[in-house]
Amino acid sequence: MAILTVRNVPDEVHHALRVRAARHGRSTEAEVREILAAAVKPEKCERVGDALAAIGRKIGLTNEDLAVFESVRDKTPAKPLSFD
Repeated sequence: MAILTVRNVPDEVHHALRVRAARHGRSTEAEVREILAAAVKPEKCERVGDALAAIGRKIGLTNEDLAVFESVRDKTPAKPLSFD
């Protein structure tokens, strides 16, 4: 695990952290870890496929629309790149 040092924390901020940690039954260091984790990690990670499906529903795409896309798409296999 990485070590992080934060310098020049104002006294009132440090005191508030200590009070908040005590309310949650944690050390000040553990409380800071929780605050940092909550700040940088999303609550729910949305997957790309789910986002695309939601957009499709929003604009009213149906299975029939998708069948049309499938019927007109180019099915020729892609050729590998050559660096010659």
